[in-house]
Amino acid sequence: MAKPGRLGIGIIGAGKVGAVLGAALRGAEHAVIGVSAVSDASRERADTLLPGVPVLEVREIVERAELVLLAVPDDALGPLVEGLAKLGAWQPGQLVAHTSGRFGVGILHPVRAAGAVPLALHPAMTFTGMSLDLTRLLDCTFGVTADPAMLPIAQALVVEMGAEPVAIAEGDRVLYHAALAHGSNHLVTLVAQASQLLREVGVDAPERMLGPLLRATLENALASGESALTGPVARGDAGTVAAHAEALREHDGGSGGDILEAYLAMARATARRAGRRGLLGPEKLDGVRQALDGQGREPGHDGRQS
Repeated sequence: MAKPGRLGIGIIGAGKVGAVLGAALRGAEHAVIGVSAVSDASRERADTLLPGVPVLEVREIVERAELVLLAVPDDALGPLVEGLAKLGAWQPGQLVAHTSGRFGVGILHPVRAAGAVPLALHPAMTFTGMSLDLTRLLDCTFGVTADPAMLPIAQALVVEMGAEPVAIAEGDRVLYHAALAHGSNHLVTLVAQASQLLREVGVDAPERMLGPLLRATLENALASGESALTGPVARGDAGTVAAHAEALREHDGGSGGDILEAYLAMARATARRAGRRGLLGPEKLDGVRQALDGQGREPGHDGRQS
């Protein structure tokens, strides 16, 4: 016998996110009544994570489900919702949740107009689309947005998946998503750039060199914030900063790369934040800025000494 409050859930989009969240909700004893899966990869993912769940057409899922989970790309979300509204598919009292970080419930206005309940449930983690993600959900936070009366429903769904809900105001969704993308996506770029440079100077396994350093740095930054900041910019070591910048100018000038641009942008941001926190006095801050601008280089400096 199903527990009271269990829902019939339909998953639209058996991508890495949809299939995993569907499996998590199924693990909370909700019934997944159907899933849409177009590609071979999504069908295989549905078979693995949602065994026995039928693959159905989108409209049929909406007709059958008490909770529709829309796990589709951001740019596809609005047209999908509008298209289903024109077909008269949304039902009064139905719960409709999307997993986009960028959007709140405003994009679900056709759902609201039909009398259904819009929810935004965004998991702040990256997904592999495999069962190990179910364990990772236990350490995950969701950014949730809903009308005040419906917020407890959104929060309860997240808790049932083993994660922690954090309410995000409708008007803050884009900034919230930008924060996550800046921290996560750009971290990958930074690691790739650092790894490239290490390989080019003969380090065969840069991940072994970077791993302990980056893990410790991340843990310290999460625990202590900007108090964990160290390195030549934070120390005001303008000579070292100038040497880094010159070496990267020579490197990127020859390879047409993007590392110098990223280094200068992050170093300038680091210097500004260190200055505002009083970690760098005005004189040292000015010296770092000049070093980053290529001023005051030592005559004959080859840019490759540390």
